[in-house]
Amino acid sequence: MENLLSTFQNALKKLQVSQKDRLLLAVSGGLDSVVLTTLSSMAGLDFGIAHANFQLRGEESTRDEEFVRNLAIQYNKPFVSKKFDTARLTEKEKESVQLTARNLRYAWFKTMLGNKPGDYQYIVTAHHQDDNIETLLMHFLRGTGITGLTGIPEKNEHLIRPLLSVSKNSIHDFAVSENLKWVEDSSNAKDDYTRNFFRNQLIPSAATVFPDLKHNLEDNLQRFSEAAILYQQAILQHKKKLLKANGAEFHIPILLLKKSIPLRTILYEILKDFHFTPGQTDDVIRLMDASNGKYISSTTHRVIKNRSWLIIAPLEHAAVSHIIIDENQADIDFPDGLLRIKKIARTDFDPRSGDLNTAFLDEDKIRFPLILRKWKAGDYFYPLGMKKKKKLARFFIDQKLSKTAKEKIWVLVMDSQIIWAVGQRIDNRFCIQPSTSRILRIKNGDA
Repeated sequence: MENLLSTFQNALKKLQVSQKDRLLLAVSGGLDSVVLTTLSSMAGLDFGIAHANFQLRGEESTRDEEFVRNLAIQYNKPFVSKKFDTARLTEKEKESVQLTARNLRYAWFKTMLGNKPGDYQYIVTAHHQDDNIETLLMHFLRGTGITGLTGIPEKNEHLIRPLLSVSKNSIHDFAVSENLKWVEDSSNAKDDYTRNFFRNQLIPSAATVFPDLKHNLEDNLQRFSEAAILYQQAILQHKKKLLKANGAEFHIPILLLKKSIPLRTILYEILKDFHFTPGQTDDVIRLMDASNGKYISSTTHRVIKNRSWLIIAPLEHAAVSHIIIDENQADIDFPDGLLRIKKIARTDFDPRSGDLNTAFLDEDKIRFPLILRKWKAGDYFYPLGMKKKKKLARFFIDQKLSKTAKEKIWVLVMDSQIIWAVGQRIDNRFCIQPSTSRILRIKNGDA
């Protein structure tokens, strides 16, 4: 008893949970959650008890709810329960019963978190070492990245699992020594659910060949967790090098991406943040050599091939709103016109040949790639002839542009600096000077 209580208290300390924190225990009425409740009481914690009734086992579900209600009375703790029509919601969401139940209870628990009086600071579950081992094997056989091999996290924002290092046997021995009562979930003895098959069949069978199976897998979880830290550090460095944020979009230079090793792993780690599946990684690799405008979609985003770039854009912005312009491109189509780019010698420059739809720029000050996009609030530039910056919104007011006219304005950008408000004015920092030797002429050809 003392050892398990000490282990529990040390885990809470490691998780930075103090005696002042108010905890919401997720209690099913089974062995693990009853032990969690008892340990919390012994540790003198301020806690309440929550029970999710998924109504999947008829009278047994009702029995469990009443048992947990009485447990809360026994410990003189607040109790809250909620019934869910899990079967109907499972059919509606087209998901597994386990996933639906999990989503329902955690969404409900989170509604009770907060910093106001009566709110809870943490949700506490009774997941233990055996659960963690089962999760590791399920992830491994289902297919996962290295993060999936680290098992169940001890802490995930406001969700904590202080029994994660404790074996099922230790929990059972503690319950027996304390003469605790609990209820049995009859579905745990069946192999209908994937986890039950691993728990009742696969792991016991494997243990007959490898007697130290659980111990070895627990050691592996620790190794994988440490390896995952190094892995994520490396991935973060690759993301910083490859991902160029541009409003709601992210741009990836294809040439640099192709040089990344290992390419498939790095690309997968980038894409999964935008809900692309592992199987789509190879599709995006092929996209790098596809023709311009080709794309691959996830449920939320689209990866678009745009010359020497891959653009990751939300689906609602997938019609490319940011156009990449590489060096030596002559004609660039965009929704409100056609830009024609030409390099000219200083001797061919006639300042009288320009108008609002033509930009003459000092070529030596221009670095490609450039970006053509719609202007947005907060944009500013240094209008030709001025040494002070001005917000585009104010500039447009001064030019007495109508709302409709302003909505059609595009800007040419280099390294976050606006070179030209197309059809309006260039930036003074890039204008032709007496020392200019090479000139870049950009004309809105459809104007």
